[in-house]
Amino acid sequence: MAAAGTGAGAGVAALAASVQDFVAGQQDGRAAEVAAGVKDGSWTVLQLVEALGSCLENTDPRTRGRGVQLLSQVLLQCYSLLQEKEVLHLVLFYENRLQDHHLVIPSVLQGLRALSMCEVLSPGLAVSVLKAIFQEVHVQSLLQLDRHTVYSIITNFMGTREEELKGLGADFTFGFIQVMDGEKDPRNLLVAFQIVRDLITKNYALGPFVEELFEVTSCYFPIDFTPPPNDPHGIQKEDLILSLRAVLASTPQFAEFLLPLLIEKMDSDLQSAKLDSLQTLTACCAIYGQKELQEFLPSLWSSLRREVFQTASEKVEAECLAALHALSACLSRSVLSSDTEDLLDSFLSSILQDCRHHLCEPDMKLVWPSAKLLQAAAGASLRAYHRVTHSVLPLLLEQYTKHPQSSQRRTILEMLLGFLELQQKWGHVEEDESTLLSLRAPVCSVVFSALTDPSVQLQLVGIRALTVLGSLQGFLSPSDLELVVDHLIRLALREEDSQSSEAAMEAAGSLALIYPKVFSGRMVPRLEEELRSEREEESSRDRCSLWQRCLQALAAVSTHTSIVRETIPVLLQHLRKVQKGSEAGNAQDVVSVCQSLHRVALQCQQDAEGCWYYHQTVVPCLLAMAVQAAMQESTQPLLGKALLEEEVLAAMVPVISAATTHLSPELAAQSVSHVVPLFLDGEVSFLPQNSFPCSFQPFEDDGECLEAQRRLVALLMAFVCSLPRNVAIPQQERLLRELLALSCSCNCPFTATTAAKCFAGLVNKHPAGQQLDEILQLAVNRMEPGLAEGPRRTQALTLLLWVTKALVLRYHPLSSRLTDKLLDLLGDTELGPAAADGFSLLMAESPDVLHKGCHADVRIMFRQRFFTDNVPKLVQGFHGAGPDVKANYLKALSHVLNHLPKPVLVTELPTLLSLLLEALSCSDRVVQLSTLSCLQPLLLEAPQIMSLHVDTLVTKFLSLTSSPTMAVRIAALRCAHALTSLPLTALLPYKARVIRALAKPLDDKKRLVRKEAVAARGEWFLLGSPGR
Repeated sequence: MAAAGTGAGAGVAALAASVQDFVAGQQDGRAAEVAAGVKDGSWTVLQLVEALGSCLENTDPRTRGRGVQLLSQVLLQCYSLLQEKEVLHLVLFYENRLQDHHLVIPSVLQGLRALSMCEVLSPGLAVSVLKAIFQEVHVQSLLQLDRHTVYSIITNFMGTREEELKGLGADFTFGFIQVMDGEKDPRNLLVAFQIVRDLITKNYALGPFVEELFEVTSCYFPIDFTPPPNDPHGIQKEDLILSLRAVLASTPQFAEFLLPLLIEKMDSDLQSAKLDSLQTLTACCAIYGQKELQEFLPSLWSSLRREVFQTASEKVEAECLAALHALSACLSRSVLSSDTEDLLDSFLSSILQDCRHHLCEPDMKLVWPSAKLLQAAAGASLRAYHRVTHSVLPLLLEQYTKHPQSSQRRTILEMLLGFLELQQKWGHVEEDESTLLSLRAPVCSVVFSALTDPSVQLQLVGIRALTVLGSLQGFLSPSDLELVVDHLIRLALREEDSQSSEAAMEAAGSLALIYPKVFSGRMVPRLEEELRSEREEESSRDRCSLWQRCLQALAAVSTHTSIVRETIPVLLQHLRKVQKGSEAGNAQDVVSVCQSLHRVALQCQQDAEGCWYYHQTVVPCLLAMAVQAAMQESTQPLLGKALLEEEVLAAMVPVISAATTHLSPELAAQSVSHVVPLFLDGEVSFLPQNSFPCSFQPFEDDGECLEAQRRLVALLMAFVCSLPRNVAIPQQERLLRELLALSCSCNCPFTATTAAKCFAGLVNKHPAGQQLDEILQLAVNRMEPGLAEGPRRTQALTLLLWVTKALVLRYHPLSSRLTDKLLDLLGDTELGPAAADGFSLLMAESPDVLHKGCHADVRIMFRQRFFTDNVPKLVQGFHGAGPDVKANYLKALSHVLNHLPKPVLVTELPTLLSLLLEALSCSDRVVQLSTLSCLQPLLLEAPQIMSLHVDTLVTKFLSLTSSPTMAVRIAALRCAHALTSLPLTALLPYKARVIRALAKPLDDKKRLVRKEAVAARGEWFLLGSPGR
């Protein structure tokens, strides 16, 4: 017992010493030690108060303040340990201290903040504390932090003692108004605005203080605040604007005070005030009703109309239209009783009265503002739409007839189109109410007349209107639909202007989804007939142009599965015709069919049924035709020759790829079980028309006679490299070995490259493990001797590049070894330039294999990782290289940097800029172009760093504006243009020199170069002028 007593005595003594150090010795760190003692039970809060006794009763306010400060800091850390009785006594103590000297008050408030977070606070104490604060403390005379403490106390109590505070009635609201009145600090205002919003949304009694609460918050409207530079609090003007708007738009009780204020601020010269007022009005309309708006509607409409008619700002116009839409929606929501006026009707009447007559003047300035205002009001509700269109649509149709000029008709039809698009919001056209349905005949007549007008611009608006009319369910009659299809066919095939033709095809695709039977029954047969017909009066060029448009139209209209089943046979039949007929040698015709097939494939991808139909119809057919052509190559060289050309095979690749990427795993497995045996074993039984003159053996080593068959590996690549990763490929190891052998031994660059790409695509998706390691080791063993010497070094380099890319994308450990091999090759005089270009292949997105669309294994940020691992090696290699190969390192570096995300590049810029500038002096055009395209965005994103080298940059860019290569001249002029974003003081000494030098490219023989020169020189002329 004696030992325990001694321990307790020692603890109290230690506490007293800590208190003395804090109060008298000004050692702030003691507070944390005392709090730790309370937490671990060394002493209690009661013992702390006793130890503070003499300090709290000291006559010196500073000493009392330090004593209260220590107690408050301990409570802020230990408030959860307090008992209910302790909290009661502490509250009474602190309330009493609110009457103390002003030096003590901040610490008292901190203590009350700690107590406001106690869960064991007795009922009634929250009200008692707030009353004491409201009565004893003049809050706005306190420092910012102390005022924030008061707001925190109120917030805490509102969160935990809501019912008690509501018991105060309007006294609580009045007390808070006094606390907030005069607040200026943005940190405190954010908290205060939230408190006001909670007062309103949680239904605290406002009593007779609604106007006072409005005044105490609205005095900050509109917010005018610019955050100081390097503000650690991060409060932005937008934060305050949104917080205040949430208060002002939180209750209809503010309407009679707020709406006059908004109308006044709309007339302000400050654009920010106008925008804030309009956005606040829009927010208020969500909770207001007729009663709140009635008195102010004329003034609101007057202000909105004036702004839209007069403003030069698109932002202000857009917000005015949004506000008008919100007002119309608000009035539409109001439920009418029999004795009240229909405010929506009278409001829309005012709008129609002020705007309708301007629609009769399509050449005048106010026609579009008036149309936009009417459309904003009409779009708010179906009732508003009927009211406005009942008056406006007949007028627009009448004006279209009255004005014969195409430009005027285009304006009128665009306004009509705006109202038609609004009808889409409500879908089905109601027969009993719709003005539109009663005007079906004149509307269709106007739209159809626009489609036959010589003006292309009017035709384009007519096509858009036609698409909208077709989307309105029940609007077009069967005869109208037939006429629509006829017009679209005429425009798609016969219209000279390509814009109208393409727009008609897009419209056909959109409407075919809605009316598949009409288009498959009327449009597809017409297009098929055009493809088959061979008019004698047409020249060969005209016939080819018509065929091309038919093919494009067939693809465009294939947006519905039922139509795809009609169009695919037509396209494939035409492909066979082109292959067999007199045009067999024309590869461009085959490419056109493939482009149409590719478009259909992309449109089918999201529909599982259509995707599988397309795949099992198109892929076997293309393979069969290609195999047939390859087998005929040796016996009948002219037949099917077009199908074996690189251009045609390259066009077939995306068709097969797009047909495969979206297959389900089960269907993909079914298909791969046919395609892979075709190439490995010559298994042709699944192909249509499979009676071939000889066997198909693309991987057999049989000299030149099988060269045509080997080219078809491109089609195998398109298929197997587009399969989902979870689809097993039969005989995959054998396939990989055959591809590897072909890529290293084939003399044809096209075949060797496609075999390498196919091998890389399969390796990228191959599961990690011993099998992958073995096949990669085999590849390395084949590549290394091939790269060292011999006639096929280029093929070995191509394989190395594609395998490296496949492994870099998936972060495979072997990728670093292969990349080092590439870096070594940069010093090779023969392969160095090609190896340098290969770095672009490694970093760029590949269009046919090794991208996410074909399910390749592509890890995030692989480019950043490649940059980090290899750029230091490139820089080191450049410094150690001989003069004849230095350009290879610069080219490789510029390719890597050119594909790197710009934020990453900016951080590395200081260390790499000297090398980039040296690359501009390199004579290689590829290096120049790549470096210029890398530097242009850096001039815009890192002007301070770039300005340090302005002299060199100006000299290099001006020199390259005379390059013999057009692309380099254009890039150099764009960089010269981008230089104007550097600090003005750095540029002014060069202004005259640059303007003189840029005069020469103004006379360049190429229009695109002259265009860039004009833009760049204009910016340099304006440097340093007022307002820039």
